[in-house]
Amino acid sequence: MPLLLIAAGGTGGHMFPAQALAEAMIAKGWRVKLSTDARGARYAGGFPQAVEIVQLSSATFARGGVLAKLAVPFKIAGGVFGALLSSLRDRPDVVVGFGGYPSIPALASAWILRRPRMIHEQNGVLGRVNSLFASRVDKVACGTWPTTLPAGVTGIHTGNPVRASVLERAGAGYIAPGDYPMELLVIGGSQGARILSQVVPAAVAALPESLRRHLRVAHQARAEDMGAVIAAYGEVGVRAEVEPFFSDIPRRLSEAQLVISRSGASSVADISVIGRPSILIPFAAATGDHQTANARGLVDAGAAILIREDQLDAATLWTQIAAVLDDPQAAEQMARRAQAQGRPDATERLVALVEALAS
Repeated sequence: MPLLLIAAGGTGGHMFPAQALAEAMIAKGWRVKLSTDARGARYAGGFPQAVEIVQLSSATFARGGVLAKLAVPFKIAGGVFGALLSSLRDRPDVVVGFGGYPSIPALASAWILRRPRMIHEQNGVLGRVNSLFASRVDKVACGTWPTTLPAGVTGIHTGNPVRASVLERAGAGYIAPGDYPMELLVIGGSQGARILSQVVPAAVAALPESLRRHLRVAHQARAEDMGAVIAAYGEVGVRAEVEPFFSDIPRRLSEAQLVISRSGASSVADISVIGRPSILIPFAAATGDHQTANARGLVDAGAAILIREDQLDAATLWTQIAAVLDDPQAAEQMARRAQAQGRPDATERLVALVEALAS
């Protein structure tokens, strides 16, 4: 059985697409190992039991005090040495990195041993680790398109793997806005975004009554913001579900006439695969402004409206909400264009690249 070594860690954004690839390769008869650190291992609970998890030391200069930063090179060197020993004992046929500093040891080992290797970047701007290895791997798979790449590096647009529950609703029929109940979905990261909780209710309150009376809102908000958000919608008589986390985002996406969202890579992938009009507000503090890059494909295709965080206010937002909900034909066109940007076969594209490297 051929062996795939997956290197990932740091956040769920790196681990979830890695998990999708692991599941697909096991189904094809491969053995799969996951190389990560103790922090990354906390996100590995969803991986198939057949995946062997190898924890190696790694570190980042972005955290800790002076002593912690001084120890970073030694921790990484120890992790690389451990990865070399592991790879010499059980030589991987292909190594795939998904970003995050815990992926450094396995990717460095693969480069030293000249094993077939590639990276997958979820965002429209390469993360620090993927930037380091982009010119040292055989293939660079891009979840977002276009992706800003170093000079001389060519990317392959695979898309970002999405959950099975999203795939089940891929291309679900879109009901254009009209004179009947309409769903507005507001999502901002894993637990909501404070600025959306401050601005969206005020924008909804400013909508013409002819629109507002048909509107139903599902709003993801931080626990500490929920009371104020619920009160704001209640004051204008808008029916709203406000929760810190929705477990049924795919269903809510498929039923929405309009989505207001941050532009994290997974959110953009979900919106695209299901195919819904959206207003995207990139997180201003994202490294390398990668959320703006993530939104670029949908915005350039005419499937989404982009509002910079420093330009977001109630007046700007309600104007854009009304522009979509008051024009059913335009909204339907946005939905079609969003779906055209989706890559529901992203996992299969990654599998094909792995198999090509192995051969």
